[in-house]
Amino acid sequence: MTRKLLLVDDDPNLLSGMRRQLARDYELSTAAGGKPGLETLAKEGPFAVVISDMRMPEMDGVEFLREVKRRHPDTVRIMLTGNADQQTAIDAVNEGSVFRFHNKPCPVENLKATIEAALEHYRLITAERLLLEQTLAGSIKVLVDVLSILDPEAFGKTVLLRERVKALAGHLKLADAWQLDIAAMLSSIGQITLPAETQAKIRAGSALSSPEKEMVDRTPENGRNLLANIPRLEKVGNAIYYQNRGYDGTGFPDGGSAGPDIPIGGRILRVLLDLERLETRNGSTEGAFAQLECNRQFYDPGVLAAAHACIVARHGVEPALETRDIPLDFLRAGDVLVDGIRVASDTLLLPAEHVISQTDIERLRNKRLIVKLVEPIGIRRRVAAPAQEGPSQEAGHG
Repeated sequence: MTRKLLLVDDDPNLLSGMRRQLARDYELSTAAGGKPGLETLAKEGPFAVVISDMRMPEMDGVEFLREVKRRHPDTVRIMLTGNADQQTAIDAVNEGSVFRFHNKPCPVENLKATIEAALEHYRLITAERLLLEQTLAGSIKVLVDVLSILDPEAFGKTVLLRERVKALAGHLKLADAWQLDIAAMLSSIGQITLPAETQAKIRAGSALSSPEKEMVDRTPENGRNLLANIPRLEKVGNAIYYQNRGYDGTGFPDGGSAGPDIPIGGRILRVLLDLERLETRNGSTEGAFAQLECNRQFYDPGVLAAAHACIVARHGVEPALETRDIPLDFLRAGDVLVDGIRVASDTLLLPAEHVISQTDIERLRNKRLIVKLVEPIGIRRRVAAPAQEGPSQEAGHG
């Protein structure tokens, strides 16, 4: 369990004394005031526990802890004060959600007991949150695997999008990255509301009628509505709802937010989904970014710059992709289809650029028991450490 503490006080003597008394038992950082404390929080956080003095110049303890709560709501907050008046207590509880108060000077044994209680509280709330997030994310992953069977064109390309969302969230130091990951997985969920005839036209690149265009435009709204009754997915739904909204206020939804008022998840999806479409059309990541730059009014400049830094700058160190033709038994989760997979009668089972999941592999093995599949299968696979090629560990023998 993390034992990271941040102690904030404008008294250098108190900080020095606390370092001597606490550094052996905790991973301790100190800051000489509220603003330096926020800088330390940004550079070294998150912390399990933050302890702050009340009376400090420029930013008092209530202001500081309120900002800590906004940035890192799981961090447990403790206040030290030499002014234990009722209003201070009310403000600290209401605005900073303080876990404990201590009057100054505070015996180190009492403070350590409070720190240990705070660490245990942090462990409990983070463990519960992590369990909920992992359970929810796992459930969504199963849902997406099922949807990819029903509509592989819409749901079979989320692996790369998820990787990019994860890298971008880390680069931008965004909280709740798990919600962005789920938004990436479910970005196409609204498409399941489209009639089969319209979906077929989209796959074939055929012209859509005016009513069909309107239906397609509204798929982000349908996606948000489908998620509306699932707890903790409000931000996910809003990211999906705004994924086609331009930073300049154009696009769906009409009359919606613009600029920084658009949810960050929507701004990220707009950049990455447009990038993916342009890459598919042009076959070049750099060329796709050049086109995004030509239409930069549609994109959050910070997100666009971060995406370029994460994707293009890292391109040289990413594992190379090797193209090969393989039998079905050598297919692995994560392989990208070059030409799709068909049965001998030429019916398409999975389209080109579909990213293979373990569910796909099991389904294809079962399909092969009743119909003949076209083999070998053309795939692109990341080249990592040298490995012996052979059937995947989960493979059965047909």
